[in-house]
Amino acid sequence: MSTQTQVATRPLAGSAAKTGLAAAVTLGAVVLALLTLYAVFLDQGQLLSPVMGKVAVVANYLHEFAHDGRHLLGAPCH
Repeated sequence: MSTQTQVATRPLAGSAAKTGLAAAVTLGAVVLALLTLYAVFLDQGQLLSPVMGKVAVVANYLHEFAHDGRHLLGAPCH
């Protein structure tokens, strides 16, 4: 007597959608993290200049907002 077991080779219908959603969320999180790191460590007014004009470079709002955090994390800013 021979017993055979069939294994389904077709992936589940929702797994591809879940994988795509997870990849999109991960990519979004990475882009947001990189933008945040740029704003905290490197921005010297360029990020807000399209909205605020030259005053963003002169006043340097993001730099001043994150100034103490830069020093706390050991990032030079002067």
